[in-house]
Amino acid sequence: MSACNSVIRTYLSNLHCKIDLNPKPFVLPPSLRPLTSVPLCSPISSRRTHTRSFSAIQEVAPLEDESPEELAKDTVEHLLTRQDDVARLMKMERKSGMGTHNKRWFPYFDRFRCGSEFLSSREVIEAIGPALMKERIERLKRVVRNRSYSVCLVVEGLSDFGNVSATFRSADALGLQSVHVVACDSSKRYRENRHVSMGAEKWLDIELWNSPKECFEVLKSRGYRIATTHLGMDAVSIYDMDWSSPTAIVVGNENRGISDEALELSDLHCSIPMKGMVDSFNVSVAAGIVMHQAVCDRTMRLGCHGDLSEDESQILLAEFLLRHNNSSISIAHEYAKRKASIPPITTL
Repeated sequence: MSACNSVIRTYLSNLHCKIDLNPKPFVLPPSLRPLTSVPLCSPISSRRTHTRSFSAIQEVAPLEDESPEELAKDTVEHLLTRQDDVARLMKMERKSGMGTHNKRWFPYFDRFRCGSEFLSSREVIEAIGPALMKERIERLKRVVRNRSYSVCLVVEGLSDFGNVSATFRSADALGLQSVHVVACDSSKRYRENRHVSMGAEKWLDIELWNSPKECFEVLKSRGYRIATTHLGMDAVSIYDMDWSSPTAIVVGNENRGISDEALELSDLHCSIPMKGMVDSFNVSVAAGIVMHQAVCDRTMRLGCHGDLSEDESQILLAEFLLRHNNSSISIAHEYAKRKASIPPITTL
């Protein structure tokens, strides 16, 4: 019996040595691995997994309280064919079109008209801020910190509102606040383009012009140099330009390009170096490339693209809160009524 027990213990001891109590994870050979970087399996943790509701993820959350009627009014085609609607899109009181060369351009005064009353940007934020989720407010603040009027976009003579929408979307994504549309062809009917712009037009300052001359005169009075995108012998590479000074980027018609009038009135011509057999980009792609290079160059030279002062940032944040939805305007007007009903403090 003792001999039998000894044999059993010896067998179990050998078996224990062959079992790996900490097995290594199975790894596919390189030839069989998928192209994606996402692992096929994730280790299961015994710890409790913490989740958050989708309502807290503001990066993809839709704008609150936007009715179908509001969405229809915000289409790029609707805005660009109705001058009054573009003007109503901007809420804080704006300065006159012409600027002064001795001061960096910022278009807003620190006041919002509510009937016979005025609210400052601080009062607008105080009134509307509590009605929005904290995450939404923080996202708007991040956007404002990265906004600039030092580079603006001008689209001249585009006939496809889809291309206009795409350029608006790129401008918003890259932190440009000001866009200008010169003589957009509205003689044709185009499909709904909100899905192309992703609603970017709601958060941009849009100005419409009848001619390049009218547009460029105002931009030059605001201190901008006019850089038209053009393939010519005198064109400067966008990668050789200093984008730290105020610059208006002008892109032209899908087929004809920049008009002769715009070329003659511009301060310089710039181009994107081409390395392939074709000699042009789609106009919305070209606009995106030039704007991206401008932002990268400014970040390298200045440390960041956004350059609004503290006061300007506060005013633009108030502007965004007022644009948020129709409820924002109602809240601001109610605040103004309560402000007007408070009797003034008399001093003895």
